Amino acid sequence: MRTKIAEGAAPWANAWDVLKHSGHSSLNTDTWPNPLAVVIRGGDGQNFGTMIKDMQRAYQLALRWKVSEDDAYADRAVAFLDAWSGKMTTLTGNADRFLAAGIYGYQWANVVELMRSYSGWSPEGIERFQKLLLNVFYPLSHDFLIKHNGADITNYWANWDLCNINAIMAIGICCDRRDLYDEAVSYYKNGRGNGAAAHNVYVIHPGLLGQWQESGRDQGHATLGMSLCGALCEMAWSQGDDLYGYWNNRLLSAAEYVAASNLQDANGNYADLPYARYSNVLATSTAISWAGRPHLRRCWELLYNHYVNRKGLSAPFVTAMAEKLRPETRGTGDDPGMGTLTFSREPIAAGAPPSGLTAYLVNGQVLLSWWGTAYATAYEVQRASTATGPFTTITSVGEARTYTDAPSSGIWHYRIVALTPSGRLTGVDVRSVSTTPRLKLHLPLNDGSGAIAADQSGNGLHAHLAGGASWGVGRTPSSSAISLDGDSGHVVMPTGIMEDMADFTIAVWVHRQTAAVGNARVFDIGSSDIAYLALLASAGTLRCASTGTTWRGEENVTSSVSLSTGQWVHLAVTRLGNTVTLYVNGLATGTHTDAQFAPHQLGATTQNWLGRAQYSADPYFDGRMQDFRLYSGALSVAQIAALAQ
Repeated sequence: MRTKIAEGAAPWANAWDVLKHSGHSSLNTDTWPNPLAVVIRGGDGQNFGTMIKDMQRAYQLALRWKVSEDDAYADRAVAFLDAWSGKMTTLTGNADRFLAAGIYGYQWANVVELMRSYSGWSPEGIERFQKLLLNVFYPLSHDFLIKHNGADITNYWANWDLCNINAIMAIGICCDRRDLYDEAVSYYKNGRGNGAAAHNVYVIHPGLLGQWQESGRDQGHATLGMSLCGALCEMAWSQGDDLYGYWNNRLLSAAEYVAASNLQDANGNYADLPYARYSNVLATSTAISWAGRPHLRRCWELLYNHYVNRKGLSAPFVTAMAEKLRPETRGTGDDPGMGTLTFSREPIAAGAPPSGLTAYLVNGQVLLSWWGTAYATAYEVQRASTATGPFTTITSVGEARTYTDAPSSGIWHYRIVALTPSGRLTGVDVRSVSTTPRLKLHLPLNDGSGAIAADQSGNGLHAHLAGGASWGVGRTPSSSAISLDGDSGHVVMPTGIMEDMADFTIAVWVHRQTAAVGNARVFDIGSSDIAYLALLASAGTLRCASTGTTWRGEENVTSSVSLSTGQWVHLAVTRLGNTVTLYVNGLATGTHTDAQFAPHQLGATTQNWLGRAQYSADPYFDGRMQDFRLYSGALSVAQIAALAQ
C-alpha cells in the first residue's frame, strides 16, 4: 500500500484519500475514546453504537499508521484500545448480543493484530485487550455455536453463525490460541448451523452459481454474508489455510450468485438466476428476495482480488461489483470497509487454467460446469471416448461456464480449454460420465460371517456391520442376509458414495420383522440431521425424503403401498432429472416430478447407513436386508422389475 500510494498509482492513491478524509482517521480532538463498562445490543437501553464508532476509529487510525508510519496515529489507536480494555466488562442484551460478540469481536481482534507490532503499545496493554476478547467476546461466540440460544438449529440465518466463527478465529489468532482457531475452521467445515459451508450455500446451480442461504430473505443480509465469509477466508489464508478454495471454491460460487443478484444492466434489469426452494423453521422462499435490492455493500474488493488477481480465476459478477463500488469507503459497523486500499493487488499476468470441472448425469444427459480463467474470451468443451484422448471440441461456450451434452450411450470423458489473448489453457480436470446406468456400489449382504459387507461392484466400497448387526437367513434357506435388531444394528457404508450423482437408482431387498411406530430407515445417506437422502418406513407408510434444511425442507415421495412385515419385499428409488419414483416389488407406487435437491448437493456424505437414521430419536430398522445396489443413472421400469424377480 505504502509503495503504491507513493507512486500515485490507482486504485491505491484514491483509496488512501478516502481513508484520510473519512473523519474517523483524523487526530482531531473529537476522535477520542468513549468507553463503556456495559455494552448492550438488543432490548432496553442498548448503547452498542458508541462501541461501533470507537471500533471503526481505532481500525482506521491503526491502518493510517501502518501506511504512513506516523506514530501519532498509532498512539491514538492505542488510546482507544487501552480505554476500552480498561473499562469494558460486560456485553449483554437480547439474542442480538451474540451478533455483537461476533461482528465486533472479530473487528476488535483485527485492530489488536494490526497494533501488536507497535513498540509504543505496552505488553500490559496488549494482554489486557486479549483478556477482554477471551473473557467477554469469545464465551458468547462459543456458546452461540454450541447452543444457538436454545432455538431450532435453522432459526438463525447464516450470518449469525458466520460472525461468531469469525470472532473465534480472529480471537484465536490475536491471542495465539490455536485451539480457538481450529474450532472456527472445524465449524466452518463441519458445523450443523446455517453458517457452515455445507449450509450457507444450499444448492450449486449450473455454472457453479451457489444459492446463498439468505438470498431469499433480503439482499442486505445476503451481501453481509459475503463480507463475513470473505473476512473469514482471508484470515485463514494468512495462517496458511485455504478456505477460499474449500469444496471447489464454494465461497466464489456464492459471491457470483449474490453479486449477480444485485447488479443491474443498462436497462435496470437483473440477471435471470435459478432458485431452488428453501425452507427452514422461519420461512419458505421460492425466489430471490427483492427486499433491499440492489444492496451495494462495500465488501467486494477482497473477493475480487483473491479469486481474480491472486488465483487467476474468472469472476465476472464479482469483478463488475468491485468495479462499480471502487474505491470502497468505510464500513457500516457490520464490516470494516476500506477494502480497495487494503486488498487491491496488481492484475495477474495470465489466468489460471480452467478448473473445478463437475459432470453429472441429469435426465440422461451430461451437465458440465467449471471455473473459468481470467482474461478468457471463450471456452472449448472437449469430449473423448477414453480418459487419455484424443479429445474433440464439441462446442464453444462463453462466461456462462456450463454446457449440457447429449452424447450416445457409453462412457464419455470431458475437459475444458480456455481461449485467452496469450494462448490456450487446457484444464487439468478430466471428468468421466456414463450415459447408461452404471453400478457404483453393490452389497450382496450375504457374506454370512465377519464384520465386513463386501462390495461386489469392483469399486472397493466395502461396508461394515455396526451395533447389533449380525448375519441371518436370506431370501432362500441356504443364503445369508444382514440381520438388524431394531435397537442398534446398522450397516456403515463408505464416505461420499453419491457425491457425483444427480440421476441415480437405489435398490434393496428387505424383510421387515416388526412395524415400528416411528420412521425407521431402510437407508439414510447424509452427514447430519440437516441434509440427507433417506427411505423411511413407518407403521403404515413408506416414503423417500431428500433435504438440505432438516425435515422442514424435505422433498417427499410417498408410496401408495406400505412396507409389509414377515416377508421379503423389493424396494427401489430412482431419480431422472427432477422426477423421483418409488417402487415396491417392481411396481411404481409413488412419484414426485419437481424434486430439486439432487444427491450431489449433499457433498461427500460421512454418515451413510442401512437401518439407522440421522435423527438419533428415530428407531433403528428391525429385520433383514439383502442385495443393496446403488447405480449412477436411473434404471428403466423394466430393469427395476427385473431386479425385483
